[in-house]
This record gives sequence, structure tokens and C-alpha cells, in this order.
Amino acid sequence: MKPASERPRLTQYARGGGCACKIPPGELEQLVAKVTARVGPAVDPAAPLLVGLDGGGDDAAVVGLDAQRALVTTADFFTPVVDDPYDWGRIAAANALSDVYAMGGRPLTAVNLLGWPRELLPMELAAEVLAGGSTVAHGAGCHVAGGHSVDDAEPKYGMSVVGLVDPERMLRADAAEPGLPVTLTKPLGIGVLNTMHKATGVVFAEAVDTMAALNRDASAAAVAAGARAATDVTGFGLLGHLYKLARASNVSAVIDRSAVPFLDDARAAAEAGHISGGSRRNLDWVDPHVDFGDTAELDRLLLADAQTSGGLLVVGELPGYPIIGETTRFDGHSIIVR
Repeated sequence: MKPASERPRLTQYARGGGCACKIPPGELEQLVAKVTARVGPAVDPAAPLLVGLDGGGDDAAVVGLDAQRALVTTADFFTPVVDDPYDWGRIAAANALSDVYAMGGRPLTAVNLLGWPRELLPMELAAEVLAGGSTVAHGAGCHVAGGHSVDDAEPKYGMSVVGLVDPERMLRADAAEPGLPVTLTKPLGIGVLNTMHKATGVVFAEAVDTMAALNRDASAAAVAAGARAATDVTGFGLLGHLYKLARASNVSAVIDRSAVPFLDDARAAAEAGHISGGSRRNLDWVDPHVDFGDTAELDRLLLADAQTSGGLLVVGELPGYPIIGETTRFDGHSIIVR
């Protein structure tokens, strides 16, 4: 096996990286609206759909089994966010599992989703990606059983995950109420550091550790605290995901920008210009729905920074995690930044 310094830089084989390579949120919503306008519900479904496309932008679909159990199902994959293949696999798996945790669920089983340019990149690197993904999933108590692969022009990796949730204690995007604290469980800045990594090759260990960390404990804490509304913060940034949650729940959210945690090198990376196109599109999308007051442009971009495997955004107080604001009755803007 070649040393890391002699291996291909995986981020150079993709136009975007991580969740920043998502289709822009405005375009995605228009696409989904066109599909749902043409296609009706399932014919004679075996189980009721508790959370689907009309729920307000939840992280996964939920199908009821009985009064105590419901299935959570999701899929998530993306292009390389870091150059190290094993770390990319770990990050992609943590990100896919997060969709289940964001619903208050527990992952049970996953299958791999792999696109690989087999004539450009050695298969031994693909094996490292898969090993990283399986290591994180197994650490979460989630089986990894097979999957699907294609010969692709760009490397892509992720997982389709199935989990279980108690429907009476489920977290969802449209259940926020006014007058509650808003908690964020991972610091922001992942996007700008990943963009700088892609441009320079500099490795930010704190960012890698943050992305590879599971949202399992935060999810369990949210359920134990009786929270009902949550989402995870990924490609649409803090502002984008908070806007979707506030809009679905018909509330406003006031954010104290001084209370929002950031990774150590994030501001310096942003000041150096390492801001992804995805982050700029996020800001353009939410701008009409946010009262920024005197917030500077750089701070606006950092709040819209496209995250990969970010933390949970929970309406409620979680011991040990920072409160960054509160929900209020809707006052004309979905988000107020102070």
C-alpha cells in the first residue's frame, strides 16, 4: 500500500465535496413539488406513512409498524469531503446514520452505496472507504449487509439505513413550539475547512473528528429531555435547516450569533476566502426569510456554511450542549439573527 503522501487526493476527483455537493435547496424543493403533484400515494400500503415528503423537510421517512414501533428509512451519499479514504468512509457513514438519529431513532441495518471511477482510482482505496464506513456503523450497533456499486465518473459513497423509533417519542421538523430554547450539538465551520482542505491539502483533525462523530448521544439526550422537534445540520447550513424547521412548524427562531459554536480555524478559513458555492447558494435561498440586523456578510456566510455530518439542531434544552437561541411566535421572518 502506498503511503498517504503518494496516494491520489480524492477531493480532486469531484467538483464539490461532502454535503456541499447537494442540489441547491430551492431547486430541490421545486423538483420535489413537481413530482408530488404528479404522483399519488402508494396503492394499498402495508403500513401507514407517518413522515414523508409533506412533513416539512424531515431527515428520513417513517412508516408505522404498531403503537410502539415505526421504521425509519433514509439514504445519503456524497463525493469525497477529505482525501483520506478511510476517513471519508467514516464521515459518510456517520452522516447517513445521523438521519435516523435526527428522528430520535436507532439504526438497525445499512447497505453501502458506492460509485467508483475504477479506471482512474485503485480499488484498494475503495476498500478503505468501505472499511471506514463499516467501522463507524458497527460502532453504532448497526449491521452493514451488502449494498450496490456502479462504475462512476466521480467517486461517491454513502449508505441506505433502516432504523427503529417509538412513534410517540419521535423527533420531527414540524413539531416545534414557541417559547423553547434552541440547542446545537456540534460546532459549525466544517464547510469552510473542507473547502480549504480541498484547495490546499491541509488536514484539519478537529473537523475530521467532528464529522466522524455520531449524533447518537445527542439524539438520546433529546428524546430523554422530551424534545419533539429536531433536524440535523448538513448541506443547507444552520440557517437553511433552521428555516425549514421553523417554516414547517409556523414559528420564528431568534439566534444569538455570539452563542453559536465554531471550529477553531473556521473564521480564518472563511476570511481567506474558502467558502463553497453551496454555502453562498444557501445564503441566497434563506436571505428573504431572515432578519439579519447588523450581522456582517462573513458572519452570514458562516451561519449558512454547508456542513457535512453536522450536529443536531434541537428545539429544547440538552444538558452539556450550547443553547444558541429560542423559538418565538411567527413574526414575519422565520429567523431573526441578533
